[in-house]
Amino acid sequence: MLPAMSEGTATDRRHWTQFAREWIAWARSPGHDAFWSYRRTLVDFIGRGTGEALEVGCGEGRISRELKNLGYRVTATDVVEEFVEAAREARSAHAYAVAGANALPYADGAFDLVVAYNVLMDVEDVPGALREMRRVLRPGGRVVISLVHPLRNAGNLEGGGPEAPLVLRGNYYGRRRFEGIEKRDGLQMHFAGWSQPLEDYVAALAQAGLAITALREPVPDQTPCPDRLKPWRRLPLFLWLEARPLAG
Repeated sequence: MLPAMSEGTATDRRHWTQFAREWIAWARSPGHDAFWSYRRTLVDFIGRGTGEALEVGCGEGRISRELKNLGYRVTATDVVEEFVEAAREARSAHAYAVAGANALPYADGAFDLVVAYNVLMDVEDVPGALREMRRVLRPGGRVVISLVHPLRNAGNLEGGGPEAPLVLRGNYYGRRRFEGIEKRDGLQMHFAGWSQPLEDYVAALAQAGLAITALREPVPDQTPCPDRLKPWRRLPLFLWLEARPLAG
């Protein structure tokens, strides 16, 4: 039996269950989304290892596959059963579970590394999710988090020129729901989640007993770098954090 889920988690599950096939096609089309232009830098940021790694919110499994290639023994989890089955079919990890970020079915201190790649924006209870990640982390372990940069959620570069201005829409501060559709090259994806300022993420990490030990605002690779990603060589699209347990 799965752990009980909050209403927020149930909302996330309903959305991603509805659009799971869209995401699987979107993510598995090589070069289709931004992941491919940041992949090499992300792999370097995570680094090689031989311990136990947990991916929270594995989707169709591409980050779990990268973790396997880095040498980890990988467990892949997601609240959406279809994602877990897709990850399993692709042999993305060594073990799998259908589980939400706020109720991980593992013992305390089970993992050397916990990775949450572009997941926390989809979780209503971010502090609860981070507490769970901290709970299953071994002493001396680390959590690696990727977020769509909070500034990106507040605005966009208008126009395609090298001096295109950043235009803010609404308020950077506060927590708000977002929904949108992207269409490209015959594929579409319905996105939904919550945006919140960086301060809120840092506070949630501290409340969970985690301290940031590394931070990156990566730029996309020069090759490949499609025209649609070139503006993000001026302004960060992603924010990557490494956090470790606080002493004491």
